[in-house]
Amino acid sequence: MSDEQRLSVFKTYKLYVGGKFPRSESGRVYEVTARTSAAEAAGKGKWLANAPQSSRKDARDAVVAARKAFGGWSGATAYNRGQVLYRVAEMLEGRREQFVREVADAEGLSKSKAAAVVDAAIDRWVWYAGWTDKIAQVIGGANPVAGPFFNLSSPEPTGVVAVLAPQESSFLGLVSVVAPVIATGNTAVVVASEKAPLPALSLGEVLATSDVPGGVVNILSGRTAEIAAPLAAHQDVNAIDLAGADETLAKELEIAAADNLKRVLRPQAVDYFRTPDTDRMTAFLETKTVWHPTGSLGASGSSY
Repeated sequence: MSDEQRLSVFKTYKLYVGGKFPRSESGRVYEVTARTSAAEAAGKGKWLANAPQSSRKDARDAVVAARKAFGGWSGATAYNRGQVLYRVAEMLEGRREQFVREVADAEGLSKSKAAAVVDAAIDRWVWYAGWTDKIAQVIGGANPVAGPFFNLSSPEPTGVVAVLAPQESSFLGLVSVVAPVIATGNTAVVVASEKAPLPALSLGEVLATSDVPGGVVNILSGRTAEIAAPLAAHQDVNAIDLAGADETLAKELEIAAADNLKRVLRPQAVDYFRTPDTDRMTAFLETKTVWHPTGSLGASGSSY
């Protein structure tokens, strides 16, 4: 069959939940179009794909998967988590051209600028991979106390973190908010950019082949406000990153999150090309302090 007669095989994008690729429970999809200046001027861009439109049930399923994965992921050694994150970078490098095309369409960038975005995203995985076994040394340690005892503080992951990916920086921004969450032992439920979800959904395919245990990262696409509302109010979500929320939605979600005292990382202006600091890692860590007597008080200790 000649090239003229051959039909193209269009990609079917699916959610990534619990290490599997389900369609939305609701059966809904929505059109995703290319974001170019010409398309925006015409009012409608070139059709790229139909993305799943997640429901509240999909959000709840993702939380269940993230909670199930939390024990094993948080209990893994920090060195092992670093190996897994580095493997993500390796797999992304191998699929670089695919992501350059998807990012160019999603964000309305030239091929060269899209390549710079993808390269930065790959490097970002490597950067956080290097931090997994170092962050505890930086923010933990022995504390100076008076008395016949000593105490040690060490960071522990918060738990299940809901992450609203940035709306505009659909790939580098996504990686920049997800990688620090899982680098420190948390699990994540990610709401992809509403207008440009395809790079995020393709990232699920990379994670599935990168030794990341199923459920550690769960990726949903659809209407941000619709998916974020049940996540903010969910009693088994421990924290939420509002990077992709506008001012009005952020206020609503912060109020909903207060019901069970979630940690909330508020939206902030970020240049995602800039080398990050440790703030996004420490935002979702708790500090555990262990007290231990010395001398004649015996060998038993306590912690809080």
